[in-house]
Amino acid sequence: MTASTVGDPTSRQQPVGWTVDVPAPFPSPMPMPVPVPVLRPASARRPLRVLLTTDWWEPAVNGVVASVSTLRRELETAGCEVRVLTLAEGLHSSASDDGVYRLGSISASILYDRARIGVLRNDPIRRALLDWAPDVIHSQCEFSTFVWARSLSRELGIPLVHTYHTIYEDYTHYYSPSRTMGRKVVETFSRRVLARTDDVVVPTAKVDALLRGYGVDRPIHVVPTGLDLSRFRPAGTAAEHEDAAALRRELGIPADHRVLVSVCRLAKEKNLDEVLSHLAASGREDWTLVLVGDGPFRTELEQHARELGLADRVRFIGAVDPAEVPRWYRMGDVFVSASLSETQGLTFIEALACGTPLLCRRDPSLTGVVLDGITGWQYEGRAEFVYRLGDLLDHADVRGRMSRAAAAHAHESCGAEAFGRAAIAVYREAIARRTGAPVAPAAPGALSAPAVPAAA
Repeated sequence: MTASTVGDPTSRQQPVGWTVDVPAPFPSPMPMPVPVPVLRPASARRPLRVLLTTDWWEPAVNGVVASVSTLRRELETAGCEVRVLTLAEGLHSSASDDGVYRLGSISASILYDRARIGVLRNDPIRRALLDWAPDVIHSQCEFSTFVWARSLSRELGIPLVHTYHTIYEDYTHYYSPSRTMGRKVVETFSRRVLARTDDVVVPTAKVDALLRGYGVDRPIHVVPTGLDLSRFRPAGTAAEHEDAAALRRELGIPADHRVLVSVCRLAKEKNLDEVLSHLAASGREDWTLVLVGDGPFRTELEQHARELGLADRVRFIGAVDPAEVPRWYRMGDVFVSASLSETQGLTFIEALACGTPLLCRRDPSLTGVVLDGITGWQYEGRAEFVYRLGDLLDHADVRGRMSRAAAAHAHESCGAEAFGRAAIAVYREAIARRTGAPVAPAAPGALSAPAVPAAA
């Protein structure tokens, strides 16, 4: 699925692995000569080198970090050489032995919780990346590290692929008093940023349609984010069942209550205040809501729960170690959400993989994730939420059937291997368009990186 391309300096063909001396971060206004590649024997062909750039990285816990870390692992499993350019938690820049470069940065929390702005110049890191000579750059954020990605792409004459992770329209309350004005800002910003890329990756058809509506004219590829689901599975041992029961006891949850769980950042765009209002309207008292995560909207949610008379049935857990997250899914009977800001809903998939049925606000981004009546329900409005909630809480056989279907569906359709394979296919296409070489088809089912001719 591609959109038409237009004339752009990024479309100049350059052989993979060659560098072109272009002043960073802007290209030369003069036409650049195309060097003639000198190919070495087949034995000198090396694995594909991919530079991933992201403003968010471990130990932060969010959908971007989960996606990028999974992508890195799958690319390396496929035989690619991968390095990561990200932001440090302070002013000190560094490079680690595991191939992660961290640019010094300052806090931008006044704009968005835990956001940071990185330095735009660091000669040692820049020189190290130029010497490494990646074949393709895959950027994951539109801000500090995107500036670096764009500059390195131009200087090396290599493709820049970008994944559009965030539907910024749903975040206009952070920077604009008017949603209409905010949407115009987002539309212009997104179109201008993506015009500087070779190819765009989006996780769902919903985001594809959104970008086309903005007038984005780069090739767009729908590549669902795969997850490493090896840790996410239903409780299967006596110890895991006891662990789930112990969590409930530690939280003081009555034995006759059903547990509703939500794992997300506590931010306004996650719409958890709607969940609280719907629960209050249900008139039921046989449930406890467990909110795993933290964020800037927590105080407002705590106040809202008190105003609705629900404080004794809502547990605010705060942030937890990522390794502990599967325990919280397993202790829940139903995963609930009213968010409309998801690009794909990665925590929804994790919940499914743990056998937790979903009750979520209807959203095109969840097509293929929530299978109505099979892995859970999508609802529209309070009345349907209350009805579906009752169906799930009152019928253990329904929950059991959905639990089994949820786990099977997640592991069959949302695994990481297909994610890595699809990303490599995008890289191959972008490189071929730059060099004018045809794209050789990969062997069916093979997850392998294309070898790249080494430069003389």
